[in-house]
Formats: sequence, C-alpha cells, structure tokens
Amino acid sequence: MSGLPGFLIDDRLHFPSCPSQGGQRFLVEMAAPLTLLLVLAVTIRAALFRSSLAELIAERVEVVSPITAWKRVVEGLALLDLGVSPYSGDVFHETPLIIYLFHFVVDYAEITFMLADVITAVALYMAVKDYNKQVFRKQKFALEADRYPLDCLELIRSPKEMYYIPLKVAMFYLLNPFTILSCVAKSTCGLNNAVVALFIFSTIKGNTLLSAIFLCLATYQSIYPLTLCAPAMLYLMQRQYIPVNFRRASFWWFIAQYLFMYLGSLFVLICLSFFLLGSWDYMPSVYGFILSVPDLTPNIGLFWYFFAEMFEHFRLFFLCVFQINVFFYTIPLSVKLKEHPVFLIFMQLAVISIFKSYPTVGDIALYMAFLPVWSHLYRFLRNTFLVSCVLLACSTLFPVLWHLWIYAGSANSNFYYAITLLFNVAQVGQPGRSQRRLLIESLTETPCSPLRKSQNEKSY
Repeated sequence: MSGLPGFLIDDRLHFPSCPSQGGQRFLVEMAAPLTLLLVLAVTIRAALFRSSLAELIAERVEVVSPITAWKRVVEGLALLDLGVSPYSGDVFHETPLIIYLFHFVVDYAEITFMLADVITAVALYMAVKDYNKQVFRKQKFALEADRYPLDCLELIRSPKEMYYIPLKVAMFYLLNPFTILSCVAKSTCGLNNAVVALFIFSTIKGNTLLSAIFLCLATYQSIYPLTLCAPAMLYLMQRQYIPVNFRRASFWWFIAQYLFMYLGSLFVLICLSFFLLGSWDYMPSVYGFILSVPDLTPNIGLFWYFFAEMFEHFRLFFLCVFQINVFFYTIPLSVKLKEHPVFLIFMQLAVISIFKSYPTVGDIALYMAFLPVWSHLYRFLRNTFLVSCVLLACSTLFPVLWHLWIYAGSANSNFYYAITLLFNVAQVGQPGRSQRRLLIESLTETPCSPLRKSQNEKSY
C-alpha cells in the first residue's frame, strides 16, 4: 500500500460500482452536461438544415461520395416507387436495408440523420465511460500491490482526469465540423458510424452476441469494418479471461463461437436483402462497386487520381494492391497491440478512413472522437502542432482548390490531389504518433521497472 497515491483514496467515488447515493449523484452530474451537449448539437444541425448552405454542403465531394450521397438515395427511392430495381442502373450503391429504411422515413430524413449522430455520441460516451472504469480498476489494484516504481506514477490517470473524458469524446464527435457537415449533407456515412459505435459499445460492455450482430451490420454496409473483428475478439477474450494462446482449446472455441454468431447474422441479412428485392442485383452494385472503384469522382481518398491516370491493363493489379492495404495491417497491428484491443479499434478505424475506396470527412470524424481517451499522454507526442495545422490547412484548401480547378479553370486536378495526399499523410502520422503514445501508456498498465522506463524513453 505504500505506493498508493492519495487521489485513489480521495476520489474513488467518481466511479461508483453500485446504485448508491454516490452513484446516483454521478449519473445526474454527467447526464446534465451530456443533455446540454446533445441539445446544442441538434440545434446547430437543425439551423443548418434550414439555411441555404444545406444544398451547397450536400454537393461537396469531401462530404459525400457516390455511395453515401443523399441525392442518389432519393433517385433510388424514385425507382423503387416505380417498381424498378434501384440497382438496375449506375445510380444507387447503398444496401437494400438503407433504401427500405428511407422508404418509410424519407419525410423525416433530417430527424433520422440527427438521431443517428445522437446515437453515435451516446454509444461512444457509454463505451468510454465503461472502459475508463476498467482502466481505473486495473491501475488501482496494481498500485495497491505496489507493482509500480515511483517514477512511473506520473503516467497514471487520476479519476479527476478521467471524469470528463466520456463527455469530451461525445463533444469531439458531435461538435466536430466534419460530423456536422456530414449530417447536414444527409450522408449515409452517419448511419454507418452509428452502427460502428453500437458495435464498440457492445464490445466494451462484453456482450458477445450484440458485438457480433453490430459488426455484421457494419460489414454489411461497407465491407471494411470486417477488420474490426480481430480487436473485438481480443477484447472479449480479455473480459472473459481467455488467454490468447493458439494451443488452448478455449481460445479456438471462443473464436468459433464469435464467428458463428457473426456469419449467422450475415447470412440472415443477406437472405433478408434477397427477400426484399427478389434478386441478387445489389451484390455487384454495392460490394462490387466498393471493390472495383468504377466511379472516379474526386474525393479525399487516394484512389481516384491514381486510377484515372492508370493504364487499363495495370488496373486490376493496382486495384488489388490498394484494396489489400485496408486489410493487410490487421494482422501485424493485432499482434503488436493484442494487450490493447480498444486502441487497436481506434487504429483500425483510422486505417479504414484513410485507405477505403470512397472516404468522406464523416469517416474521419469517427476515429477522431477517440483522441481524448489518451489525452493524458499528449505531452509525449512530437509535432502535434504541425500535424494539426496541416489537417486544418488542407481542410480549408479543399474547397478553394476545387473552385480554382472546376469553376475558375486556373488550376488542375494535380493541385487538388496534392492537397489530398498531404491530408492523408497527416492522417497517417496521427495513428503512428498515437501508437507511440500507447507504448508509453503500457508502462502504466503492466508492471514496469525504472530500467525498462529509461530504455523506452531512450528508444523514442
């Protein structure tokens, strides 16, 4: 007990574990600012929906893609009302469940997208709150056992530091300009983010069935969330004290259970889609479109310019190389970060937003919401100001260079793609710097020694 800091004794009621008076007070204290945040976020979106900017935002290539654009959903609904398959042409590329969802709520589309953002924020808020409780408990037990040297105590998070982190995560998502733009443009990316957030919440709560179901829904929507399967299983195995050991039968049994629930849910969704449409037309129009990238409309991704300049006989090879990028990093990152599956989820979300074929700013907003979770380690990062300035400058220059290229004619596609490359380089730097941050954080989550600490500091 000699190494136990005073804040763990004085402030432990900040994370009450039972429905006592302290726990009720905690819920009331946190519910009030969260409610105010939700009201503010909805008010901003409602005001922008009623402004003349809504139509302009809905046309921005940074905000919508050929898959997520609302005008394509409207055209798909018009075809469906005429008794024609929405996938008969090259207009609609969302999943059948999306088209049938809006078939019933198209008159309430604005409310639907605002509700999706609210669900995402609340799910992330609850997930991070539960994660912080686990981190606090782990640190508390390790300190009570006197497993940390004194020179590691500065890296430990106090409850006061962790108290507002869930609210900051919700704020980072709801008040992020990227999220607001995506919502006002009625991009279906907001619905995808809501499903992914519910998957993260279910996983951190330890609900294996709901985790598999929501991961299945996310994969059904855009394929790429398949890479989140690895961190989900790693986290759930940690929750159930199943060792990550290839020689253990319990390890393989859990993987078999999770995959069975995941594949079973996917089978149900595919059969439901076939039942609604009466054909398999949606397969090439949705998943084939994502993988083959036939529409080279400029966006903030890496595909469009490269394949516009590509000779046709090289296209298939480089298409495979570009698409493999999203999935390739899953195995090495899972091996490196197997003890930190929540951070692995953050890394995978960042990789998806950078390397997917049709990215939008809404994809970036989802992984950026996790930045406050490790805010106590910002002092160990390098070039934070530079990376932030690059992201801000590129975000500002996107519409400027688009205007110069498309309307003024005084620039060309090279200018716009150069900013796109710089924007993605800054994004690549963010997960890399964050991984360095986590390696430092691992000193506080596992027993460490002054020698190990000094060796790690020298290596950076």
